[in-house]
Amino acid sequence: MTTLHRYEIVFRRPDSRLLTLELLAAHADIHPALVERFVECGLIEPSAREGARMFFDAAAVPRLRTIRRLRENLGINVAGIAVVLDLLDKLAALQRENELQRSRL
Repeated sequence: MTTLHRYEIVFRRPDSRLLTLELLAAHADIHPALVERFVECGLIEPSAREGARMFFDAAAVPRLRTIRRLRENLGINVAGIAVVLDLLDKLAALQRENELQRSRL
């Protein structure tokens, strides 16, 4: 007698630590459609995609909060936000490099 094996189909996210677009938007207090616009403009990038669904690293939350503050508090447009974010990224890289150099002394 042959035994019949049954296997269940299990759907899973690419990585349980990644946030969906909706969760990311909720954590950053931004509408999901606006998050999608920021992705289109290159201000944030998804860590993974499954079809049309996007998944983000948790580090995108503070970045989105920064974007929100730049827009709401300072009135900076998307192009200006891109410049500010680029400068902040470069500053953070220089600070890391500085700390590494100091630790070698």
